[in-house]
Amino acid sequence: MTLRQEKVRGLITELSAEFIQYQANTKSMITVTDCNVSSDLKKSTIFVTVFPAENEKEAMDFLKRKRREFREFIKSKMKFMRSVPFFDFEIDKGEKNRQRIDEISNKI
Repeated sequence: MTLRQEKVRGLITELSAEFIQYQANTKSMITVTDCNVSSDLKKSTIFVTVFPAENEKEAMDFLKRKRREFREFIKSKMKFMRSVPFFDFEIDKGEKNRQRIDEISNKI
């Protein structure tokens, strides 16, 4: 990953957490865990976790509904970029597995 990709990745992660904090409902807590940016900076995948896990579907529906607003928010904050990437949101499976391992180890 180039230095520019790394900087854009970090900024998108930070701004996505800020956007979600102010736009999300209070039924669940959505946490941004990671972000991947394509080499041409045209596509970005944002990984999130949702607590409680029962609200994952609602949270993902919310994020997909707000994608256009999110892109406008990023565009307003990252004026130095000629084109803003298209965003996709996914549940962070790695983090979910780590939480499950913690639960199992606590039972032992």
